[in-house]
Formats: sequence, structure tokens, C-alpha cells
Amino acid sequence: MTHWIGFLHDGQRGFGRLDGERIEVCEGDLFGEPTPTGAVLPLSEVSVDLPCHPSKMIALWNNFGALMEKQELSRPEAPLFLIKPANTYRPSGAVVAVPEAAGRAFYEGELGIVIGRVPGKPARDLTEEEAADHIFGFTCVNDVTSAAILKADASFAQWTRSKGLDGFGPFGPVIATGLDPETLTVRTLVNGRERQNFPISDMLIPAPRLVALLSQGMTLEPGDVIACGTSVGSGPTPKGATVEVVIEGIGTLTNRFE
Repeated sequence: MTHWIGFLHDGQRGFGRLDGERIEVCEGDLFGEPTPTGAVLPLSEVSVDLPCHPSKMIALWNNFGALMEKQELSRPEAPLFLIKPANTYRPSGAVVAVPEAAGRAFYEGELGIVIGRVPGKPARDLTEEEAADHIFGFTCVNDVTSAAILKADASFAQWTRSKGLDGFGPFGPVIATGLDPETLTVRTLVNGRERQNFPISDMLIPAPRLVALLSQGMTLEPGDVIACGTSVGSGPTPKGATVEVVIEGIGTLTNRFE
């Protein structure tokens, strides 16, 4: 297992392998052939940055059995999703300012699939077998939502606006490779109190099949993040609260909401 982290140090952006409290600095292409520089930085001396910079974040809806049953939804025949824009991305440790128009921001702890690069094969129109090769690793995501905006107009559910506000797509702190997603559990804590705890094995569309289906007619670029959807327990975030999305084997995504 490898943990890849992005960081800021002396005003410069970099990335490397996280080994405990040390970063083995690398250069080149994270999704190609990253090369160790020989430099080592203490984690305490850097600011944590995004572990990658996606061209898009694809966020799933109704992809967990427990939530489907609770809300009496039908099992989807294909992935139900929206796109979160780049202005939503924030690294672990960042403070998210919730605009007054959004009301209370709802947390949604999720597993994120990070797309990699397979030489000679763009991530489009993939089979499940090919899709597995295009999964670089996994990260933690908080797919933040403004319920007030989502339901403000009875004639149109405003999914993009309600989930597309500045800072409403934090992810990180690392990308973990070498994991079996079916063994993972997502926990969400608000001010230290556990609010969500659900297994990834309850996903309606498992990771390789999900990537394959999303790639039909839409190219997935290296670094793109697929937020796999949430399960039961999502709720409002009090002003000033700290939300942690914890996935053992990946780490803890931590953000305060003001």
C-alpha cells in the first residue's frame, strides 16, 4: 500500500509518498512514472494540499442499499450522478465558508475512486476488466450539499448549484493505492461524534463496474475523482463544526465549516 500526498512547502507545490510523519518527495507525473528526488520532508513542516487536481468530480446518488431501502427508492439501472466543479475542491485542513444563501451545509462522507493512466488506452468505453486497471487508488470525500438550495424551487431540483458552491467538495488527505474497496468502511464524525458508519460492500454498483459504466461515452481523465455516494446518517453541519471523514487504510479528511 502506498499513500500519495500533495503539499505546499516554501510556496512551492509538490507531492510524494507519505510514510508515517515523513514525505518522500517525488517529481514527474503522479499517474505516470513519479521519481523520488531523494528529499524527505517532515509532515509537520508542510501544508497539506489536494492529493491530485481532477478535471471533474463525479458524484453518485442512490448507490448504497441501506439508503435506497430507507428512502424507498428503486435500484438504479445505470449510475445516477452529477458533476462537481473545480471550485468545490478543498484539501484536508481547509476551512469551508458556507454562504448565507446555502443555509446549513449537509455532510456526506464518501469513498472517492481516483482514476489513473493506462498507456495507450484512454479511460473511455471500458469493460469492467479494463476499468479495474484504470483505478489508481482511493481517497476520502465530503460531498457537501445545501438542502435549502436543492429544494428551493419546486419545478427544478438544483443539484449542481446546491453541491457546486465554493469548498463543497473537499477530498484527501491522500490517495491510497493497493486497497480492496470492498473491505473498507466509511465513518463520518461531526465534532468528534460519529454520525455515519457504513460498509463499501453495500454499494449497489461496485467500483470496477461503476468506472466502466461512467466511461461509456465520457472520457475519465487521470486524476478524476468519483465520489461513490453516501449511505444513511447524512445531516446538517452546525456552524463552526469540524467534520471528519474516516476510512481506515486511507486516513482522515478533516474540515471546519464556518
